[in-house]
Amino acid sequence: MIDKLKNIIKEYEDLMEQISSPDIMSDIKKYTALARQEKNLANIIPSAKEYIKKYNQLAEDEEILKGDDKELKELVKEEITDLKEDINLLSKELKILLLPKDPNDNRNTILEIRSGTGGNEAALFAEDLFRMYLRYCENHNLKHDVMSLNYNEGGGVKEVIFSIKGEGTFGFLKYESGVHRVQRIPETESNGRIHTSAATVAVLPEAEEVDVTIAENEIKIDTYRASGAGGQHVNKTESAIRITHIPTGVVVTCQDESSQHKNKDKAMKVLRSRLLELETEKINSERSAARKSMVSTGDRSAKIRTYNFPQGRVTDHRINLTLYKLEEILNGNISEIIEALKLEDQRIQLEQISS
Repeated sequence: MIDKLKNIIKEYEDLMEQISSPDIMSDIKKYTALARQEKNLANIIPSAKEYIKKYNQLAEDEEILKGDDKELKELVKEEITDLKEDINLLSKELKILLLPKDPNDNRNTILEIRSGTGGNEAALFAEDLFRMYLRYCENHNLKHDVMSLNYNEGGGVKEVIFSIKGEGTFGFLKYESGVHRVQRIPETESNGRIHTSAATVAVLPEAEEVDVTIAENEIKIDTYRASGAGGQHVNKTESAIRITHIPTGVVVTCQDESSQHKNKDKAMKVLRSRLLELETEKINSERSAARKSMVSTGDRSAKIRTYNFPQGRVTDHRINLTLYKLEEILNGNISEIIEALKLEDQRIQLEQISS
């Protein structure tokens, strides 16, 4: 452990030196990559230094115990007990800090919500989820920007795409990817039957231009007149944008802004993030199945959570966690669920490393 921690401290110091180099600072791609590495290591350094300090102190105290000075030996005995407890706690902390990091955890987030099975009820539920995440942003002073919003004629939302900016937002919200299911009695239901509907949430790390290179000949850009609910045109100019990435077939549309230029910028941001996700999925699929955690795979087809209105209950199926706090959770207080998911993810990773 000591040698590993010393190597990490040396790596961190080398990174700091490289980052301050004029040659690196002039190369945006290299600088961004090194800055991300530095940020990941920075969280480990204080605990690593403290561990080494206490380890060395323990070694010195144990040498004193081998000596002949009885008074001094009595003094260090209590200190040795305290040091061993501190080292044990630091060791547990460092095991978690040293777990392989998702390189995207510190990025901003692009979150996509789409109504699924259940018709108008699914669209209303998609709107509930949209409101839940907006309130989460408000609760944590995170900036958000709606990039695309398509309403459903019968109420609710067909699809919404928005960005969330803040340190580590992807590392926290990535656990929300998957199928969210709702069970409730619709207002139009005269017999009081509970209906089940669903919405899909996709959480993407926001890609920067340095992460994904898109050549002009790889994309096809179409313009059209933006339309509102019911298909009516909301303006007379062709400000809406549809971008098709020819090599992958990924299509992104944006019509929220009145400016064609702004819509194109937003659509390109979403396209870069989707292409980054495709690359990340490719890398993840190459890992051995044993090292994957079902908690954080982000599989959009997986049913991850049920919101049961008659019982006021929310159940996360990945960890069998049930909370009778439906209203609180729909008001954006999702931290308790996500923290539980993170702990389970860490437990699985620690288990895989030790096995």
